[in-house]
Amino acid sequence: MPEDSNSISQRKKEHLQLCLTGDVSFKEKRNGFENYEFKHFAITEVEINKISFGTEFFGKKINYPFLISCMTGGAAESENINEQLAVAANELNIPLGVGSQRHALESSKYHSSYKIIRKNAPKIPILGNIGAAELTKKKVLNQIQLLIDLVEADAMVVHVNPLQELLQNEGEPKFKGLLKAFEKLVQLLKVPVIVKEVGAGISSAVARKLLYTGVKGIDVAGAGGTSWAGVEILRSKKSTENFFWDWGLPTSYCIRKIYKLKNEFDFLLIGSGGISEAEDAAKAFALGADMTASARTMLKQLDKNGIDGVEKLILQWFETLRKILFLTGSSSIEELRRGKIIRKEKLH
Repeated sequence: MPEDSNSISQRKKEHLQLCLTGDVSFKEKRNGFENYEFKHFAITEVEINKISFGTEFFGKKINYPFLISCMTGGAAESENINEQLAVAANELNIPLGVGSQRHALESSKYHSSYKIIRKNAPKIPILGNIGAAELTKKKVLNQIQLLIDLVEADAMVVHVNPLQELLQNEGEPKFKGLLKAFEKLVQLLKVPVIVKEVGAGISSAVARKLLYTGVKGIDVAGAGGTSWAGVEILRSKKSTENFFWDWGLPTSYCIRKIYKLKNEFDFLLIGSGGISEAEDAAKAFALGADMTASARTMLKQLDKNGIDGVEKLILQWFETLRKILFLTGSSSIEELRRGKIIRKEKLH
């Protein structure tokens, strides 16, 4: 039986509450960045004040290669969160992603929680969002443009979450025909399509298949940050001693492997999954990410310190990154990728 709009809204509310107050991090698995060290360059001649982070996101100029990867929509609480995150993103001139828009297909009740985003962020790139399981439904495939129009999106994110769908009480682990659906979606839309995991990571083999369909962005969303398996296990009130809580590929591994595909495909590589401090973001860049992204860290910062807190945190991260570039003899993020990071065991 299809899930009704009230049930979806309640589920979104529970997700939000658990992400803000619950212990939903991976229990033992980490994002893998702890295994790497930057190579100190003692004779650096980099002029630190001349380092610029300005870049482009699918043709739009942005000030920092960082995405606030929003995780919510379709609940009353979402409107206030999206409204505030949009203000922060617009002030910093960085992209903002919305949470799943599936609810918008079921009901117009919470359309305002999506529309407020563009209203408060008129100049930045905004990313729409729909789950991969929905794409396999023919009627939904033809409704994606509605979701794009709702937030005036510059790109469309499709989140692939087989683990979450498998463990969720209301889950629909039905993905038959997904690659063909991606091919059709790419042809239907005028905006680029980005594929994102939700915490279990994307392997190089999977990324290759996706890129062959015409997808223009891969957000690895690897293991090491929020465990959405953990979220669903807690929601179901089942034993937390569940093997799948720590299931997934570490973020660092995904970035490093998928970066090699740059030799074959032209695409945007987004590093996310446990990006909770400046060092994580810096190492993601060094391993090959074009952009980094964070969701729960931003959500918690907003809850604790408001819009100003979110803005200050992101600016602090990039000031730290500026210092890392200086100390590694790198004048840009691109240069940071040229052998400026090494696995720790190789230092000894």
